[in-house]
Formats: sequence, C-alpha cells, structure tokens
Amino acid sequence: MPREVEPSLNERQFIRDALFESIRLDGRQLDQYRNLELEFGDDFGVADVRLGKTRVVVRVSAEVTTPFPDRKFDGVFTISTELSPMASPAFEVGRPNDAEVVLSRLLEKSIRRSGALDTESLCIIAGAKCFAVRADIHVLDHDGGLIDACCIALVAALQHFRRPDVEVHGEDVTVFDTREREPVKLAMQHHPFCVSFSFYHGGETVIMDANLAEESVRDGEMIVSMNRHGEVCQIAKYGGVPVDPLTTLNCSNVALEKVKVLHQFVQTKLEQDEKKRDKGGLMAELNAANSRELANIPG
Repeated sequence: MPREVEPSLNERQFIRDALFESIRLDGRQLDQYRNLELEFGDDFGVADVRLGKTRVVVRVSAEVTTPFPDRKFDGVFTISTELSPMASPAFEVGRPNDAEVVLSRLLEKSIRRSGALDTESLCIIAGAKCFAVRADIHVLDHDGGLIDACCIALVAALQHFRRPDVEVHGEDVTVFDTREREPVKLAMQHHPFCVSFSFYHGGETVIMDANLAEESVRDGEMIVSMNRHGEVCQIAKYGGVPVDPLTTLNCSNVALEKVKVLHQFVQTKLEQDEKKRDKGGLMAELNAANSRELANIPG
C-alpha cells in the first residue's frame, strides 16, 4: 500500500528538538493556526477551505426521498468523504485507509450525532417524504490538519446551502425551483468545530494545527469538538502517549477560545457572500437613488 514519504531520522530529531525549545519550522507559535482561507462557490452549499497548504472542498446537495421506517419524522443527513491520490500518495481510490476511516468517524460524531443539523426540519410528510441532505467532502491537498479543515468546510457549507422550498396539499408535494421561490436555509442548532492537538516528548509539548511533517513525528494526538458555547461534542484520543486529566482540561479551554474565533470567521465570510449575492438589495438602493434625483429635477 502506498505511504507518505517519511522524514529521515535527522529530520525527525531536528523537528522534535526544535519543538522542545518551543520553535516551529514555519515560525508559528505552538498554539497558532496556519493561514485560513474560506471561499464559497457560485452555487449554494459549496465551500472551499485552505488551511496552510491543506485544501478541502465540500459540496452539499438535497433531494426528496422516503424517510427511514424508524425515523418517520426526520429527514436524512449523510456525510461522504473522498481522499484521492491527488491529495496524497498515501490515498488510494476505493481503498479507504485508517486516516479516511478516522476522519469519517470524527465528522459523523461531531456534526451528525451531535444534532448540529435539525433533521426534523427536513421532514415534508411524516413517514412518506423528506429531504435527504448529503455532504460530499473532497480533499484536494493534504499537508496536515485534515480534520480541522474538513470540519470548518463542512459547517460553512451547511450554513451556506439552501434547499428548495416546498408546498404540501394533502399528500401532494410541490418542489419549487430556485427561480420560482426563494430557497430555504437549513436549520442549524449549533456550529461545532474540531480542534486538533499534537503531543511530543511524552506529552510535555503540545501544539495546535500540526502540519504533515509535525504529524509524522508526534507521540500522540487529541481532537476536541465543541461549539462556541463550550458544549463538548466529543473528545477523541486514538492511541499514542497517555494524556492526564489536567492537560485534557487545558486543551479544552484552549479549544473553546479557538472555536469562538473560527465561528466568527465563518459568520463574517457568510455575511460577505450574502451581501455579494444581494442583487435585489442593490437594485432597490439604486432605484431609490434614481427616485431622489428625479424628485430634485425642477419642473
């Protein structure tokens, strides 16, 4: 099976020695994220996130389907991840590796199982028709911090997406095109984000947002998922060096401050995109300006 190109023994020792002295090769502080960029596509529900050299694109779509027999009053929400060889030589098409399994599991727990999306709002007719919302995550470039980048892109895409409006008459359902009626936002109950911590030197050194080189030499990692209100969705620790309760608590406090910053960042980008799309508002403003000019013309 293909693998990432691992650093040499000298490179590993150099990175670890630098971290022991609180120095990162890219000049960042231990608790500093790389440069984060977020762009939205022309279609609703497309988010493109760049975290350093890591790049993730998420596309959200919806269709009318039949709800599950045991969840008659809920819609369907699924998350699909794709790690292609274009992102890293360690990824193969049709053969999910451990990284893809862990990524899918973490996003499933952080977003779907935490009830971030109100699936009851997707119900059209109980037991008969509902919306099935699907989020496809495509990793285009992998340079570490994959879980954090995917979670940011997924939460942003869900908030950006608009589902078609519907009208129900008895058992007849009419789904309107976006040109017929304004599409409807998804009902989000909260906005969780993932913050990853990497441990070195037996857990004495802790850093945030490790790049690929730093990830390859770490002793362990922990992912904290929470929203801006401090509600923890999950704390994941898959093997590696043990972490004491005090370190876990400190990481949770640091993660909360970072989640607040990420939440504000996403909301600001959404507001900017909404203003850009508000053509009706712009035309109304221009018409009002023209009316004022005509009113000032004598005679």
